[in-house]
Amino acid sequence: MLAKTARLTESGDFARATKSGLRSSSTNFVGYLYIDGESKHPARVGLIIGKNIGGSVLRHRLARRVRHYLREHYSKLPDGSLLVIRGLNNAAGSEYSLELTQILTTLLRKAKEQAMKK
Repeated sequence: MLAKTARLTESGDFARATKSGLRSSSTNFVGYLYIDGESKHPARVGLIIGKNIGGSVLRHRLARRVRHYLREHYSKLPDGSLLVIRGLNNAAGSEYSLELTQILTTLLRKAKEQAMKK
């Protein structure tokens, strides 16, 4: 489980990450990363697991698995960043760790490239 300070809970933060952040997608997931370079707050992570995934049991199982994965990779996120992972239709039956690794790697690479341009 992620610490309370590491969880994204406000709708404005979800909107900021999904609308203004970097985006990377795979077959079953979409990842959004917004980095506020001036913020010294720790990184925060949120999930969007909609009803299109399946029933309650499938959604909560997927959310637990994704949170567990993110807990292990949380330290890679820069301070002040907002990470949102959205599950798509077939995400419950997917090999989530490979896809999430790909998404996280791509987002961090894009963020590094963006920082170098500034």
